[in-house]
Amino acid sequence: MYAIFQTGGKQYKVSPGDVIRVERLPGEAGAGVEFNRVFAIRGEKLELGLPLIEHAKVTGTILRNARAPKVRVLKYKRKKQYRRTAGHRQPYSEVLIKGIVAG
Repeated sequence: MYAIFQTGGKQYKVSPGDVIRVERLPGEAGAGVEFNRVFAIRGEKLELGLPLIEHAKVTGTILRNARAPKVRVLKYKRKKQYRRTAGHRQPYSEVLIKGIVAG
């Protein structure tokens, strides 16, 4: 069984027991989360939404909130003595998928 849902502007394909990284969610480690924007569920048969499946949800638990490794960004213009360096660390949440509830 699997489901396709959206959170943080991205779509994820998950099955119960999967651990995924999503954009940072409000809540502490151990808190339960529900994802209501479900597009498709595959169980005995494939169920598609137009665009969403009514009353369907994917449930999970936040394992941890963390930040990804730093990404360095460099701007450079040759012959102009122009250099700028910036760094970015994207916050994320690791979520353990507990179950998929069809509408």
